[in-house]
Amino acid sequence: MSLEVLGITVLWLFLYGYLIVASIDFGAGFFAYYARISKREHIMSKLISRYLSPVWEVTNVFFVFFFVGLVGFFPDTAYYYGTALLLPGSVAIILIAIRGSFYAFGNYGSKDSTLYLFLYGATGLLIPAALSTALTISEGGYLTEDENGVTFLAGELFTSPYSWSVVFLAIVSVLFISASFLTYYADRAEDKDSREIMRKFALWWSAPTIGASLLVFAGLRSHNGEHFERALDLWWMFGLSLVFFLIAVYLIKQKKKYGTAFLMVMLQFFFAFFGYGASHLPYILYPYITIEGSVVNETMGTALVIVFILGLCLLIPSLYLLMRLFLFDADYVKGKK
Repeated sequence: MSLEVLGITVLWLFLYGYLIVASIDFGAGFFAYYARISKREHIMSKLISRYLSPVWEVTNVFFVFFFVGLVGFFPDTAYYYGTALLLPGSVAIILIAIRGSFYAFGNYGSKDSTLYLFLYGATGLLIPAALSTALTISEGGYLTEDENGVTFLAGELFTSPYSWSVVFLAIVSVLFISASFLTYYADRAEDKDSREIMRKFALWWSAPTIGASLLVFAGLRSHNGEHFERALDLWWMFGLSLVFFLIAVYLIKQKKKYGTAFLMVMLQFFFAFFGYGASHLPYILYPYITIEGSVVNETMGTALVIVFILGLCLLIPSLYLLMRLFLFDADYVKGKK
């Protein structure tokens, strides 16, 4: 495996980790607000708070690792994406700041503020929508380059059906992943009422997730036919993703093995996400940046690969300890401590 392929694979693992961990966090905020306005807060709020309290501060670690590593491995991305993501990236950063601030205010200040909870829940859906524009832009057609530099075609992005299909997929995927996990978490907590509510949410958002995926593929065919053809060559990865999705939905519908069901959801998104990433290669930003043409020098690249693999080896055990000591501790998960 070449240095550039190894580098982008490690970075994609970080982004996949962020996809799963952040989706659970973002969706939990939305469901917490839903519980408030539907008068079910007495059922769901304690369960969601037990999950969010130890996790919300570490969610963005994967995000930071990915973008620092992307610029480190492929310096050209700073030039092109710096222009392209100026607007959506700024919006995402502002939303992340609002989300963190109002979580703190809501838990350590005005605990009964519906406004704070609304902002926390709304940003949980708007952040993935804003961040998903990076994947849309990577398909090409939203940047032009001339002697004056790079120009971002904002109008093209905001009026593109493909762009909105990706945004829709990002939002429904967040809700499906989060609901699937919280169903499992409620089951571990022996909280039958919360489990049933979250189980219905997981089933409710399962169909839109697959529907949005098909819309994205349909949009990709017309927007970037070259990428679409490469994706067809990796049909087996997307086929496995669909198989794991069907197993997850079956188990949730049958009200059994919720932990296995969530593992299936993780595998569903793993194969879909890596199938998308592999078929996107060699381009990072079509047609301007390829992994071969923009990779950093070999010495620096090797050092970055080692550092990021060590970071991954440190981060995964840290998350395991967090889950072992807090999230899945027998007393903590049941609210006894």
